[in-house]
Amino acid sequence: MINAKLLNPKSIVVVGGSDDVTKAGGKVLKNLLSGGFTGDIFVVNPKAPVVQGLTAFADVLMLPRTDLAVIAVAARYCPGIVRTLATDKGTGGFIILSAGFGEEDEEGTALEKEIVDIINSTGGTLIGPNCIGFLNNNYHGVFTEPIPRLSPEGIDFISGSGATAVFILETAITGGLPFSSVWSVGNSAQTGVEDVLEHLDVTFDPLTSSRLKLLYIENIADPLRFLRHSASLIRKGCRIAAIKAGSSEAGSRAASSHTGAMASPDTAVDALLRKAGIVRCYSRTDLATVAALFTYKPLKGKRIAIVTHAGGPAVMLTDALSEGGMEIPRLAGPAADRLLEKLFAGSSVANPIDFLATGTAEQLGYIIDACENDFDEVDAIAVIFGSPGLFPVDDVYSLLHDKIRSCRKPIYPILPSVINVKREIAEFIAHGNAIFTDEVLFGRALCRVNATPTPAVPEKTVDVTAGSSDLNGISTRTDIRVIREIIDSAGDGYLSPEKVSVLLRAAGVETVAESVVTSAEAAVRTAASMGYPVVMKVVGPVHKSDIGGVALNIINEERVWEEFVRMMALPEVTGILIQKMISGRELFCGATREGRFGHLVMAGMGGIFIEVFRDVATALVPVSDREARLMIRSLKSYKIIKGIRGSAAVNEEAFVRVITSLSNLLAAAPEIAEMDINPLLGTPEKIVAVDARISLKSKV
Repeated sequence: MINAKLLNPKSIVVVGGSDDVTKAGGKVLKNLLSGGFTGDIFVVNPKAPVVQGLTAFADVLMLPRTDLAVIAVAARYCPGIVRTLATDKGTGGFIILSAGFGEEDEEGTALEKEIVDIINSTGGTLIGPNCIGFLNNNYHGVFTEPIPRLSPEGIDFISGSGATAVFILETAITGGLPFSSVWSVGNSAQTGVEDVLEHLDVTFDPLTSSRLKLLYIENIADPLRFLRHSASLIRKGCRIAAIKAGSSEAGSRAASSHTGAMASPDTAVDALLRKAGIVRCYSRTDLATVAALFTYKPLKGKRIAIVTHAGGPAVMLTDALSEGGMEIPRLAGPAADRLLEKLFAGSSVANPIDFLATGTAEQLGYIIDACENDFDEVDAIAVIFGSPGLFPVDDVYSLLHDKIRSCRKPIYPILPSVINVKREIAEFIAHGNAIFTDEVLFGRALCRVNATPTPAVPEKTVDVTAGSSDLNGISTRTDIRVIREIIDSAGDGYLSPEKVSVLLRAAGVETVAESVVTSAEAAVRTAASMGYPVVMKVVGPVHKSDIGGVALNIINEERVWEEFVRMMALPEVTGILIQKMISGRELFCGATREGRFGHLVMAGMGGIFIEVFRDVATALVPVSDREARLMIRSLKSYKIIKGIRGSAAVNEEAFVRVITSLSNLLAAAPEIAEMDINPLLGTPEKIVAVDARISLKSKV
């Protein structure tokens, strides 16, 4: 539990503080002394009677009662120091900067566990070890620089890496971003990213809490908790962006060696962040760009007016926005004509609006006013304004400052001249504005922010223990009793085709008429009763096609007999599945269990679209109707599903129902380790499962 002694201590001791500000203990003490902390600051140093002007204590036993301890001594000394402070000095907050713990070896892990046990026994809070510290508006408990501009409305920043936190701070500060708190959780021995998110969630005050959150994550220890609290914060009006490092195999190794924890599967991470409504970022600059966007009015729409006095950047921004699904509407008509009359000859208002290198602040004001009031087809305004360094541009930046605050539509200042007008930009930032310096990075970030869906976390969780078919979000189409009977009576491994069909139908997925036979006579009778043509498939081998275990378009008794004899001679075959042959567009739906993340549902077109193009959308269970619809519409092949060049469309709502039915099945049967429904055949009327396999593994 994150407590008040960490957040707002009345007294702080630096154990290991010194006069050497090139070391962690000396620098954190300097930052505390210069940071405006209004309480008592103590220092423990057995070798110096005075440290940075403070009378030093030779041992923690000599200290008065102290709320917070910042510890910068060798790891082996930390447990004893923590025990004395926690049990004798009333210390409830601990920041351990020292390395040499769980990130190094088993001995360090044991020291870490001992410290956590002591702090937990007294109800304390630990940040670290192996971190740069913690800072907020009350005190600067970090040993690094720069110290950001602090504001209650600034960013709450949580990082699993201390060095990366410093680099991100440098990038963000140069863009004008203020901070409310910085949490460097280090080894997360007691307090990790999820703990901080929970604290920010449960203590959120709409009047005083920051609404901006940035995350740098190398490991997600508790995905469901992470999801619950991040989605809750976003529903309360917060905006969250995150970097999740370790997406490649090599990156996972690096993250693992850095944090002492295994990195998470990237596809599941991507689905987790999307489900929470978090904007995923991929670099420090990307994260800072998205954070700057968060400081401006939310974009309501996707139609952007680009205002510029330089043609090239406007072209590049137009390309970036268009490629990301935004619109650059053409501006024409009487309002455009009136605006053009106020600009110098040679200007253009078609969009991009180019008012030339000689354009003035007054003309920029006319343009912004027209976009705000006269052009209903514009949802936001991106202003690119640099300088060749020939004259000051204070009037332009002053105008932008005023318009950003007075206009209903968001105005984004893209200011590339970071050297030529360094002074003016610094003043613009000092007045509380965040800036963008690269139009392409800005454009791509804006597209991603606008495309990130709202949280898709249901208010109720699935409870499959009560035995009802309409519990806590599981659709009434799902017959939980039938599902549990099959799952509970089956062992690990692949289910038989008959049981797979029963499970799918119990979940609400329509299946093709089928029957398993073990004799040629039964095969002939079954095919005749279904009506030709039929399909025959082997039962037993997992990969039927690889051994020639599938025969299509069988139209008579002789062929049924012939294929039965041939297939039964194939290795490991125990029977033959006969199905009525139907036609339709091939679709795919499947799932896999991803450890702590739960089940990941996948959907897309079948055939080469999944095998070659990997055109698959994913979501974590439970999947809502809205989420399933977004999955389908995110596919590159979505136009085919809608019908293209005269071909029949697939019933999109039926596809949505298949995805959510599969989600319900997985919620009711967490023992399912892997499943594929491939193909599903879709028509304008319905979607039918033709072939499926389900594998169980009881240890979840």
